[in-house]
Amino acid sequence: MNGETPNFKKWNILYPVYINSKKTIAEGRRICAAKACENPTAVEIGDCCSHLKVPFAIELDKAYPRDFMQVGRVRFMLKKSDGSLYNPAISSKKQLMLYVAELVPRHPGRVKKQEPVLSTSNAGPSKSGKGGRKKR
Repeated sequence: MNGETPNFKKWNILYPVYINSKKTIAEGRRICAAKACENPTAVEIGDCCSHLKVPFAIELDKAYPRDFMQVGRVRFMLKKSDGSLYNPAISSKKQLMLYVAELVPRHPGRVKKQEPVLSTSNAGPSKSGKGGRKKR
C-alpha cells in the first residue's frame, strides 16, 4: 500500500473466488483447477501481492456479486502511471492470478493452521459400536 493512490477506483480487482480450486468456472473461477488453490482469503492474496511487489489494497467490506457470502477483494495495479510494469514478470491479470495461486498454499498463516489438523486426524476412529441404520 503505497502513499500514492491515483484513481483507486480504476485499479484492477481480484476476488478470492477467481483462484479458488473448490469453485467451478460457472461459480467464478478464472484459472484451471489444477493451478488454483483451496479457499484463499483476501488477506492472503494481499500478502502475496506485497511479496510480488505489486501495489494493492484489501477491501473487506466488499463481496463477490455472484456469491455474497464470499467477503473481501483485493484491488491491485500492474502498471505505473508512465506505463512501465511494477513487476516485469507480471504483465497481465491472469499472470498475477497464477502467481498468487502458487504462493497462497505456502502462506505462513496457512502452513501453521494445517499442522494441528494433520496431528488430530492420526488419532484414528474413536467411535465404538456398529455403524448403520437404527431399526424402528
